Amino acid sequence: MNVMPIEDMSKTYLEHSMVIHNFVIKVGNQIKDRLCRVFGHSVQYQWRENDDKVVIPDVSIICNMRDRKNVSFTGIPRFVMEVLSDATENYDRNEKMDIYRKVGVSEYWIVDWRKKQVEIYMFDWKDDNTSYSYLYKTVTIENKDNLQIVMFPNLHISFDELFDLE
Repeated sequence: MNVMPIEDMSKTYLEHSMVIHNFVIKVGNQIKDRLCRVFGHSVQYQWRENDDKVVIPDVSIICNMRDRKNVSFTGIPRFVMEVLSDATENYDRNEKMDIYRKVGVSEYWIVDWRKKQVEIYMFDWKDDNTSYSYLYKTVTIENKDNLQIVMFPNLHISFDELFDLE
């Protein structure tokens, strides 16, 4: 088993949290519509389509604050972002993406702070009413001006703002 030294784990945690914080602060300050809110990784969701298991995204934007059951939201966020770490990458890319697709999230960002890369996935529906995901765009330092929240075109965060890890 490959064990990370404690200082490596704390650095990973810090940079992971900084990307989340950057998004929540920058985008959250732009939302004027009181119906939508940006949340960091302290908010949990519980959906019938996921057997009522709790899911906690790193970032979500939800526009129906009334869909709640106890401490969990039961409504579907329109946007979800997960920031990869060594421990969660496989889960974020597979099981969580499948859950978000199944419940009807529209846009899913997978952010890799280690590579400074954002993969933007969109979820859509086939004619037979089954959902599918597709990679809409990958944004790196080379095409950083292409970073845009598809579902919320009036909200902006630049590549440099998202990855401000200093």
